[in-house]
Amino acid sequence: MTPKAATTPRASQFSIAIQFVLAGVVWGSSFLFMKVALEGISPAQVAGSRLVFGALALGLFVLISREHLPRRLRIWGHMTVLAVTFCVVPFLLFSWAQQHVTSGLASIYNATTPIMTAIMAGLLLRVEKLKRLQIAGIGVGILGVVVIIGPWQGLDLSQSLVAQLAILGATACYGFSLAYMRKFVSDTGMSALMFSFLNIGIAAVIMVVLSPAIAFTPVHLDPWIVTSVVLLGCLGTGIAYVWNQNVVRAWGPTRASTVTYITPLVGVLLGVIILGEQLSWNEPVGALIVFLGILLAQDRLRRRRKDEKADAAASAPSSR
Repeated sequence: MTPKAATTPRASQFSIAIQFVLAGVVWGSSFLFMKVALEGISPAQVAGSRLVFGALALGLFVLISREHLPRRLRIWGHMTVLAVTFCVVPFLLFSWAQQHVTSGLASIYNATTPIMTAIMAGLLLRVEKLKRLQIAGIGVGILGVVVIIGPWQGLDLSQSLVAQLAILGATACYGFSLAYMRKFVSDTGMSALMFSFLNIGIAAVIMVVLSPAIAFTPVHLDPWIVTSVVLLGCLGTGIAYVWNQNVVRAWGPTRASTVTYITPLVGVLLGVIILGEQLSWNEPVGALIVFLGILLAQDRLRRRRKDEKADAAASAPSSR
């Protein structure tokens, strides 16, 4: 049977490709938006604002599509777990950490998410059995992280190092959440839009409830800060989720996950060009090692060879 993606009209494939690139660009830009927003508001306010604006943007799409909220309490329970682990905690960690590291470095560390997902899916929640090559990929990815940290420069437990570890904690949350989705929420029957709306919406409610305790601090707003917060929320935490889900449905999760390669490139370029950030040689080198680890951990190299053999066999002339 021919895969659905293969029968999609060329114009539609072009539209999906545009959404894929736009999602990567928006998510890569999110680190710049966070950095700018932190000049006037606190990390908790950044996290809360992006969730509220993201929920409003996704809620508008839900109203337009006239979708109904799920009624099963089990779904709401699982979605609340995901709201905490996939949004609230990692968003707070990223926002806090970016006070002490460059936006480019934060975007590079974000690329460790597939490595964390492999660890959580294979070793913690056991939703898949890791092959030796995938375990080796995890090891390569960890080596890449070590190169990015640069221990030869001295580990003095400075705020920067703690911030880098906080970002790794955030990507570990992403990895746990992605594995949790696969194990507990894959059979809910919700659309991609409704899933995203519930995830962001519940997280926004949690942050609003927590605001009196963690987010009531003075603010200093200017047009750049306000614009960054709105774009971070509406685009990075809202519309980009819809684009990404469309890509996943058209191309499948494996190809869609390659957006991981776009975000650090955009994040580093924007940090250098707009913010004047400096880039150490070990950061891009470590990122390349992490990317190699991702290819191995997702068993993508072997999969690609199998696909090439299958394509060759399909295109070979029949002997009949």
